[in-house]
Amino acid sequence: MSYGKFAYLYDQLMKDVPYDKWAELVLEKAKKYEVSGKKLLDLACGTAELSVKLSEIGFQVTGVDISEEMLTVAKAKANVNENGLAIEFYLQNMAELDGLGKFDIIGIFCDSINYLQEEKEVVATFQRVYEHLSNNGLFIFDVHSLHKIREIFMDQTFAVNDDEISYIWHCFEGEYPFSVEHDLSFFVLDNETGMYARYDELHYQRTYPIEVYENWLQETGFELLEVSADFENDPPQDQSERIFFICRKILRN
Repeated sequence: MSYGKFAYLYDQLMKDVPYDKWAELVLEKAKKYEVSGKKLLDLACGTAELSVKLSEIGFQVTGVDISEEMLTVAKAKANVNENGLAIEFYLQNMAELDGLGKFDIIGIFCDSINYLQEEKEVVATFQRVYEHLSNNGLFIFDVHSLHKIREIFMDQTFAVNDDEISYIWHCFEGEYPFSVEHDLSFFVLDNETGMYARYDELHYQRTYPIEVYENWLQETGFELLEVSADFENDPPQDQSERIFFICRKILRN
């Protein structure tokens, strides 16, 4: 899934996303599991809001995204001052990740893996991540829970009406089990004309039961260290919305 005009509005629309919590989680797990290296790959990095935060707390970050528009914003953000941040960005599909070397930590954050539509794409992503991790490297990712897809998103409408940018967001049941279609219309103020321009995009997301992710990870060769929910260190509950997986690469026999 690539973003069009939405990429240039993404940070405004997502200004309340708790990126600091993701950065704190990565730092916490790196210390807990004694990851000595600092090389981190941020898959589906988007506009690099989290990549920048991770770089600022000491990680050597590489960002990958499938959207040229997102990477354009990301590169500008990383070079916001004359010194810039030493973040390299690459245009790749995470299910086809290739040639980037080894990393101590690989993350797929902000439910980005849910944009993969087919099971084989998720499995392929796990395999590509395994190949790009150093021995004993950590793989950290989060997904929407079944509860969030079925009870919070499905057949709901969300709207925000601000002076400069507003949106209407309709959610519909998708083609696949535990999938949802996000039909987005957003309206952006042109300060020169005083008129609002409308942009429309359709995004898809799909998730799976926790045990399905666990099976795929173990079949790939990962050791599953933790499964938790909603930025807490507690196991997922029926009403949990975001599920976190912390895995470690173990060498295959």
